Amino acid sequence: MHDLNKPAGVLVKTTMVDFPGHIATAIFLKGCNLRCPYCYNTGLVLNNEPEENLASVNDLFQHLEKRKNVISAIAISGGEPLVNPYLKDIIQKAKSMNMLVKMDTNGMLPDRLETLINDENLRPDFIAMDIKTSPDRYAETMLPVSIPSEKKIMADALTRSAKLIAEAYPASNREYRTVLVPGLVTKEDIKNIAEILPEDASWQFAGFRNKNCLNPEYNKIVPYLDRDLSELVEYAKTLIPYAALR
Repeated sequence: MHDLNKPAGVLVKTTMVDFPGHIATAIFLKGCNLRCPYCYNTGLVLNNEPEENLASVNDLFQHLEKRKNVISAIAISGGEPLVNPYLKDIIQKAKSMNMLVKMDTNGMLPDRLETLINDENLRPDFIAMDIKTSPDRYAETMLPVSIPSEKKIMADALTRSAKLIAEAYPASNREYRTVLVPGLVTKEDIKNIAEILPEDASWQFAGFRNKNCLNPEYNKIVPYLDRDLSELVEYAKTLIPYAALR
């Protein structure tokens, strides 16, 4: 039994952007199995976020009960939710309140993801998967921890997770997301990512922010210009029609 009063993550009490189409609560849980150099959730990833910034699972549950007439869904992000011990507690609570559940994942734990999807009591209603660069570049660029760092193993894990989500959910209940980081995402990388996505994928792109990056050297990287972003997304659309810049 987990202690639900311990600091668990950053709570966003009301959001209309973390679960498209729903007024939701979001919880960003501590812990991650990657060290993506451009990540800005550094306190959660490194597990050194000041406790005064964190909420417990009981704090989350009390908020959901208080706002259950307004909140219709919960978005669970991180970090990586699949490494957090509170994930199942949160999903079970939300489902007991007839709330929809969206979960974000980096796709590096396909076994855990498959177990979750196949359990009717824990299956999220919507899954968003981050794909950060070409699958075969993960081992050199994403600095994995607590998981194998071999090139093929990581590429296979990512590919398997993308396929699991595609087969388990209709297009309306899944999305794939890529941050356009110069040096990490080029036209070649977009081509390689597209090869592991279903043709009907909702592929959402975002611009890179060079602030508070996990690797301070990435704060010096100049983001793509608007025209470069548009060019990359237009290229992605030739491969996956529902690619878009969010």
